[in-house]
Amino acid sequence: MQTCCVCEGYNCPIEHTIGMIGGKYKAIILWHLIGGKLRFSELQRLVPQATAKMLTQQLRELERDGLVMRTVYPVVPPRTEYSLTEMGQSLSPIMMELCRWGKEHLEGSEDAEG
Repeated sequence: MQTCCVCEGYNCPIEHTIGMIGGKYKAIILWHLIGGKLRFSELQRLVPQATAKMLTQQLRELERDGLVMRTVYPVVPPRTEYSLTEMGQSLSPIMMELCRWGKEHLEGSEDAEG
């Protein structure tokens, strides 16, 4: 049986990780930001099921947790871009593996249904 160490405020490192990336759209946002900087409107197009309010909330939480950086450019109209921080970029291999795992099991579930 796997055991976890006690982390500050958490019972387990997995609990801490899920707390940071486990929001409704956080993993999807992180996945899209692996490719580079995106503007809010681009993220809205990539995550159409998220309302503007929910997308803003998820981005703020990711920024608060140090995974995403928000850059505001002083132009008219104002331009805001989001990108991964160094810590956010360190999630790239994990996100790639989650994608691989999801594809593998999605294909398996489609085979079982057909």
